Parts: sequence; C-alpha cells; structure tokens
Amino acid sequence: MPDSKSPKHTKYIFISGGVISGIGKGTTAASIALLLKSAGYKVAPIKFENYLNLDAGTINPIEHGDPFLCEDGTEADMDIGTYEKFLDEDMGKDNFVTMGQIYKTVIDRERRFEYDGEDVEAIPYITDEIIYKIEALGRNKKADFVIIELGGTAGEYQNVFYYEASRMMTLKRPQDVLHIHVSYVPTPGHLGEPKTKPTQLSVRTLNSMGIQPDFIITRGERYLDQRRKDRLALFCNVHKDDVISSPDVPSVYEIPLVLHKQELDKKIMKKLGLKVRAPKLSRWIKFVESTKNAKKTIEIAIVGKYFGTGDYQLRDSYAALFDAIDHAGWRLGVNVKTRWVDAEKVEKEGAEAVIGKPNGIIVPIGWGERGAEGMIASASYAREKKIPYLGLCYGMQLSVIAFARDILGFKDANTEENNKKTKHSVIHFIPAQKDLLEKRAYGGTMRLGGWDAVVKKDTMAYGIYKKYNGFKEISKSLTSERHRHRYEFNDKYAKDFEKNGMSIAARSVMEHLAEIVELPKSVHPFYLGTQGHPEYRSRPLSPHPIFLEFIKTSSEN
Repeated sequence: MPDSKSPKHTKYIFISGGVISGIGKGTTAASIALLLKSAGYKVAPIKFENYLNLDAGTINPIEHGDPFLCEDGTEADMDIGTYEKFLDEDMGKDNFVTMGQIYKTVIDRERRFEYDGEDVEAIPYITDEIIYKIEALGRNKKADFVIIELGGTAGEYQNVFYYEASRMMTLKRPQDVLHIHVSYVPTPGHLGEPKTKPTQLSVRTLNSMGIQPDFIITRGERYLDQRRKDRLALFCNVHKDDVISSPDVPSVYEIPLVLHKQELDKKIMKKLGLKVRAPKLSRWIKFVESTKNAKKTIEIAIVGKYFGTGDYQLRDSYAALFDAIDHAGWRLGVNVKTRWVDAEKVEKEGAEAVIGKPNGIIVPIGWGERGAEGMIASASYAREKKIPYLGLCYGMQLSVIAFARDILGFKDANTEENNKKTKHSVIHFIPAQKDLLEKRAYGGTMRLGGWDAVVKKDTMAYGIYKKYNGFKEISKSLTSERHRHRYEFNDKYAKDFEKNGMSIAARSVMEHLAEIVELPKSVHPFYLGTQGHPEYRSRPLSPHPIFLEFIKTSSEN
C-alpha cells in the first residue's frame, strides 16, 4: 500500500480546465510555477492525463500533439515541455502520470495480494494512488509547492477520479490546498460582448463534485471587464478580486507577467498563509522584450506529414520544433516565418514546385513510409540548391538516403523501416531491438532519453557546439542530446559516405552509433542531420546551438 504521508510544509495547487480542451492549463500551471519559483519557492509540477496509454509515445501526434521527450526517456504530454521551458529544469517520469499508469499499478498490486483480499474498487484505491503520486513528488523534490494540472475538461467522465482526489486532499488539508479553474469566456461575433454562462456552468460542475475553486482564470481574446468579473463572482461564489484575466497574447511567455500584474502570485501566498515574496522577474522581462525586436524576417519550410487534422492545420504535432525555432530567432533578432509543407504533396508535384525558395528547410521527426519519398526529395533539393538544411531524427536518416541515391549511386537505398527488401539499407534496425519489433512490442523498444556523443574536432558540428557553449564536457568534445528512434545509420556504408563528402561528425559513447552527419561548409552553407532531438533541449533563455546556427545561416542565405 502506498505511504500517503507528505511534507507538512508542502502546498498543493490544483489546476483544472473548463468549457473547451486546449484552454491553456499547461501554460497557466507553468506560469504560476515560474512566479512562485522566482519568489524563492521550490516548485514541482505534475500533469495527470486521462488516457489509458502508459505514456504518450505510441499516440499519433495528430491525435494529441507532439509527445515531449524527457531526459530520462519518458515520453510525455507536451505540457511537460512547457514546464521545462518556463522553469528551466528537467522533468521526468515523476512529473507525468496517465490513468493507464494508475490502473496498472493498482491492478498489479491486487495481483500480488497487496490489498489483503479486499475487493478493489476505484474509490479509495484509484484515488489513493493519485494522491500518493502527488504527495510523493512533493516529498522527493522537497517542494514548497506541487502544481497539479488535471488533464481534460471539467465534466468529462474520464477524469472524475482526479477531481475526487482533489476534493479528498482539500478535505484532509484545507489550509494547504488551492483549486484554480481555467475557463473559456467566449465573445460571439454577433453579440460583441463576453459571455460568462459557459464558465458558470463549468464551475457548477466542479461544485457538483464537491470542489469550490479559489480562483477563476478566464481565457479569452481580451481582458475581462469589471461587469463580467462581478457576474462570475456572484454566480461562482468567488471574490471578484479572485477572477483573473488571461487574454490572448503574442507569446505564451508573456502569461506569467500578465498574471503577476494582477497579483495572482501574491494572492496565492496570502491564501495559503505564506510570507509574501516578490518574484525576481527582470531576466524574464528582458527575454519577453527581446521577442518583439526582430530586425529581419526569413522563411523556413518545414516538410512534414503530421500537419493535417480533418480540414484544419495543426501546430501541436511539431510543438517542440516550433518552440526551438522561436527561441533561436528571438535570440538572433530574426522573425522566423514557418511554412508548413505536406511531404506527400512534394512527392506528387516535385520539391521545387512545392517548396520554392525558402531561406532554409527542416525535415523533422516522422515514422513510416507515408510521405517519406517527399522528404527524401526535399533533402536532395536542399543539397543541390545549397539551401540550409536541418534534418532531425527521421530527417537525418532521409538525408542519408538522399545522399546514397544521388551521390553514391545506390538508387534503391532506403531504410529498413520502409523497405525491408532493399539491397542498400543505409538505415537499419537497432540490432538489439529486432526481436521485439517482430513481436510488435513497440512501446519501450527505442533508444530514448539523453545519450552522450563525441564530436569530431574538425567538423561544422564541433564549431557550432563550441561557439554557443553547447558542450557537456568540452575537454572531451562531449555532447548529449535526447533520442527517440528505433533505426540507425548502417556503419557498413560509413567509408562510402566519408569518401564521397558526407562526414559522420559525431558518434555515441555507447555502441559508437552515428549521431550527426554533415556536409562541409566548403560545399554547402549548412547541411546537417542529427539523430538526436535538439528541439527538446531548447529553452527560451538558452536556445539550442544547432538551431542558433541554422537560423543564423538561413538569415544570411
């Protein structure tokens, strides 16, 4: 049975969402965490997801956005990446929980007879496990605050146990628990005024579960006026000063400043009986100002295959990539416009016709055969036209295939992922994983998390890491990047590539696997593919070296 004891000093802030999904609970949680951390408190965020998957690794990115890859190999919801970017701290398995994990833990315990023959029911055993996860995080991190983001929207049947856990914790430790409800206040065009009724009904749903929110954060196009705040205060049983506006802003990184301006951090400390501390935000304010000072604009074409959802285009499928581009652009004073290019369209109509002449091309993460030929054609096009090219994971592998076909003359060159019968499998299975893959045991079969690599000193990659202080240990030419893949460069062809001009610029410390391939600057301004995922390590206050150099070169192209 889990030990539910937690540090007496720890405070707990539950954050729920109302009316629509994607309302901004993650950025709200991260913003509150930033404000409290900046005030000198130790903060630990945790996200609870509704789905029964054990992690986000097997979910189609179109369904739930880009899974965020943590340093410890956890494949999490992209809100975990938001926590990392705002707090400038690594997150991991303790910060991310799915309902599947909760059920599995309880069922496994029952099978081991750890409940002493009790009939195991959702309450209290599921809720006990949820509370244990929350309190264990606070205990292990010695946190002053645990910020708990509840997945989904109030009123969904999938997350009712999370809300019940929130109610139970409030009942047990009322002086230590707050509940913040983030809700949408729409302004219908034909009416021209904000409507509070959806939020009133959402709060009523909370009330029906025994939860009274301490704060309501209203999402909408603009700041909420006093009349609407008064309506919410009246019908939702909160003080009017505890209705906080969170309007649309040009950058999500402005949200902490918006909340601070309304003294949310101060109000939280007061409600929890803590000494009020002023957050030190000068560095963050300076960063936010830098996002508005672009001196020039460039266009980067992203050739991918996870943009579409029905009749709409979806940014979330490559969320970490877009963030990394923004971070680098802001640091360099460059406004980067990204153009989303459907790889299947490139396949049908040709790279030049579809891609045109952007300042740079990125081929990002991907899986499987669909669209792969379009991505290969894009890698060839960038190489031939000397357009700066960055290949990320699959994009690195496909640039290798393009080079093998175009330069080495291996016309059928491919990855075993897409063509097991190719005579030139320049990308092949990770040998140790072959048996697992044949059994379709996809979860947990990849090279995941941070992997160290040694970079050759006479390469462009070495120069990039050195220029932007990106080495883990410069004396050993050691870097570390996060990984999420099953297939590797086939070393059988290494000499062919090196002899014809494509360098293997970095290799992993373990297993000596190819990590970075590149063309020398003497033949191409920037042509680099990395098996790792630098986008997951990029943060607003410390953009990743590879993205900095790619954007810089693209802006000069």
